[in-house]
Amino acid sequence: MATNGYDAIVVGGGHNGLVTAAYLGKAGLRTVVLEQRATVGGAASTSELAPGVRVPTLAHTVGRLRPSVVRDLDLKRHGLSLIAPEVRAFAPGPDGDAIVLWADAARTAQGLRARSVADAGRYEAFDRLVRTLSGFLGGLARQTPPDIDSPGVGDALAGLQLGRDYRGLGRDAGRTMTRVLPMAIADFVAESFETDAVQALIAWRGVQFTAMGPWSAGTTAVLLIDSAGSDGGAPGQTVYARGGPGALSQALAAAAIASGVEIRTGTEVVEITSRDGRATGVVLASGDELTARAVVAGIDPRAVLTRLADPVAIGPSLLWRAANIRMPGTVAKVNLALSGTPQFSAAGDDPSLIRGRIIIAPGIDAMERAHDDAKYGRPSEQPIMEATIPSLADPSLVEGAPRGSQVMSVSVQYEPYTLREGTWDTWRDRLGDQVVAALDGYAPGLASLVTARQVLTPVDLERDFGLTGGHPMHGEHGLDQFYLWRPLLGHARYRLAVDGLYLAGAGSHPGGGVTGQNGQNAAREIVDDLRRRHR
Repeated sequence: MATNGYDAIVVGGGHNGLVTAAYLGKAGLRTVVLEQRATVGGAASTSELAPGVRVPTLAHTVGRLRPSVVRDLDLKRHGLSLIAPEVRAFAPGPDGDAIVLWADAARTAQGLRARSVADAGRYEAFDRLVRTLSGFLGGLARQTPPDIDSPGVGDALAGLQLGRDYRGLGRDAGRTMTRVLPMAIADFVAESFETDAVQALIAWRGVQFTAMGPWSAGTTAVLLIDSAGSDGGAPGQTVYARGGPGALSQALAAAAIASGVEIRTGTEVVEITSRDGRATGVVLASGDELTARAVVAGIDPRAVLTRLADPVAIGPSLLWRAANIRMPGTVAKVNLALSGTPQFSAAGDDPSLIRGRIIIAPGIDAMERAHDDAKYGRPSEQPIMEATIPSLADPSLVEGAPRGSQVMSVSVQYEPYTLREGTWDTWRDRLGDQVVAALDGYAPGLASLVTARQVLTPVDLERDFGLTGGHPMHGEHGLDQFYLWRPLLGHARYRLAVDGLYLAGAGSHPGGGVTGQNGQNAAREIVDDLRRRHR
């Protein structure tokens, strides 16, 4: 049975899909969101781990969410409340000391002085440099990449703006930008800092969620993109949504519904239909068919082009290119319910130090060795981890649990999707044990506090969240898949393959992370296209 009358169908109710739908609804377009899972949010969701205990399922912070999205969609009115601890990152060392990165760069520099006077003296200048360079990339992220086949007036104006922004960097910063983008993050941080632990802590965001190591080319660009459009700077951003990341998704859904958008959960799309080179709608697993003037994919581009779209309409060349979009997932997630607050030796008696991100990355070489394991299809012997205890800042996550309970959310790096020996069904529990044991080494007694745990391997991320290859970013964040090349050269303007088919998820420019920028940009292009066709 066919249902007619939609202006736009959004496939996937992740945060970018919801952002796109909300903007389309505000523009007066009749829009429906189709989400396969029982709840919206995708990777930005909150789930119950144990009675009264809710955990961030995959993403655990929302610090990169664009302020313009919050403002335009009035998300605070729809229930979004953000919590930003002063501490950004805490990195305990194996010798019992720690490095702490604060929102205040001067405070961070003062803390570094006991470890290295040289590092302390350079930190504030490094933070300013990262903010300057990432500010330029933030402007780039807001733009739609130019049309390389038939550039128009809009592309010329965007190019002029890009040129002005580049000149605004100044001669020195402009030259630095072109020099450092292809650099390995290990080289970039070594230019400013002498201490291995400091280098590793700052370098971490250059490899997080990627299949690259600190010596991989282009990882400096990953760090700068992570800081683009937010108050990241050198320490990165740490912001929680009260109620977990799922609360952000619920606020986005409420904003979309308020603008007239229809949201259907538990609805699987099995085909994107097209006729005469134009997308016409979707077919559902139920057999029902929905038609619309535009079909918007909030899912990854490989799934759209190789699994859902008509292969005849896509053509053999594009099918081959889409199948080769790099999606080497190397991230696992371990969620823990704890009966009490873990006592990190390096934090002493100050629990405020562990309210931000807790980074377990002993040094650059340790990161590279972990990357080597994943590169050769082995679970890392000493994985690199980023953990949070969001319930310290947001007790609502454990308000139904016994007094003193906490939640710990752990992102585990360098766990390859494809194992050379064995399967993740046999390695899953071993990974959970390994993560708990590693954390217990920094917070003695933590293992005895664990009352429940959830281990999500890259294979689970693909199966449960539709992340092809288990890659949280819908595709690697390499320079070969950046800007004009994201997801593919010639398809970077949120328009895919056939007229009326659009991409709004993390596989589009400017890439992954909980930003909403992809959805915001895509909605702008879709509205312009539909209005132009209507005239």
